[in-house]
Amino acid sequence: MLYINHYHSPLGDILLTADEIGLTGLWFDGSKYYADHLNSQHEEKDTPILQQAKEWLAIYFSCTEPPFLPPIHMIGTPFQLNVWAILQKIPYGETTTYGQIAKEIAEQKGIPRMAAQAVGGAVGRNNIPIIIPCHRVVGSGGRLTGYGGGLEKKVKLLTLEQVDMNHLF
Repeated sequence: MLYINHYHSPLGDILLTADEIGLTGLWFDGSKYYADHLNSQHEEKDTPILQQAKEWLAIYFSCTEPPFLPPIHMIGTPFQLNVWAILQKIPYGETTTYGQIAKEIAEQKGIPRMAAQAVGGAVGRNNIPIIIPCHRVVGSGGRLTGYGGGLEKKVKLLTLEQVDMNHLF
């Protein structure tokens, strides 16, 4: 069974989804791919997993790195899961590039190179933004590119984490 609940953040309302295993989705209202895996078989209920996710978000939006992660149940292709695992390793308050992630995947697979665009596609399909911090990924040279919730929210999230924005454009 899939459960849904809502969280009112300083950046707008957020829809949360979870199953019995963990958090499966987090979307700002009106974001790209909003609730793209939500089917008609869901129930609005404040489960312990959703309560933990809301607690994590409350800590995060108080400009503090949360000391825990709620249970997460990422659903995607093996490539997407690999990219999302790398996203989880980006430290709070820091950024990386699509190219750096592509290079890491190429090294893992023992291949000469991986397309940054392929990484960008997987990053864009992340169904648990903020907690799986896709907002910490920037384009080459510090270009602020792509964020399902909108670039304005990406900038606000990076600012909240006190990222040095001087090198980003």
